[in-house]
Parts: sequence; C-alpha cells; structure tokens
Amino acid sequence: VQLQASGGGLVQAGGSLRLACAASGPTFSNYAVGWFRQAPGKGREFVAAISWSGGRKYYADSVKDRFTISRDNAKNTVSLQMNSLKPEDTAVYYCAADRRRWGPTTTDYHYWGQGTEVTVSS
Repeated sequence: VQLQASGGGLVQAGGSLRLACAASGPTFSNYAVGWFRQAPGKGREFVAAISWSGGRKYYADSVKDRFTISRDNAKNTVSLQMNSLKPEDTAVYYCAADRRRWGPTTTDYHYWGQGTEVTVSS
C-alpha cells in the first residue's frame, strides 16, 4: 500500500485543521492506520490510531479530546480532525499502516507516507 498525507498548513492557536491520509494499493480495510508527528529536533511520537474496521480508536494523552481520527474504507482515506490547536502541536505529521498490528509505536507499522507540515502560531 502507498500512503499520501495532505492537509497541513499554518494556523493560529485555537484553530483547526483536517489531515487526510489517502491510500492506494490493495484493500485498504486490511490495514490499521496510525498518525505520528515529529517536531523539529525531536523524535517521532504517536498521535492517534484506528483499527481495520474503524471500530477502535486510540489517542495520545496530549491530543485526546482535541483530535479525532476516522476512516472511510470506501474512499481509502483516514482523516485526522485537529481542533483547539496549540503551538506545541507544530510538527510534521505522518500516516502509517500495517496489516497485522496497530499501536502507539513506530515499529507497529510497516508502511509510511511522506509527511505533511503543520505549524501553529501563538
């Protein structure tokens, strides 16, 4: 599967953005998907994940109640709705997928897309 992340941009604190991860290749519903982010000078950290059917979702504490992950398997897309953005949310955001595993670590995912940059100004 190939992944393409989009939707990043510059937004003021308190604003919203919606990221999209579009997949091409074999049946997308066979893949769990996660979002990660990497701020300048820092490691890649987990943001959110969604199971194969979309029935289970998992969030980092830092984004819980502000971010919502969802998927549309008919459109081969996973979205990340980000509300109440903070300057500390500034990072490059990556989506990742795996057929067998899902979780909060980068090693849970085999396939990665390129990042989309999110900048939140104070």
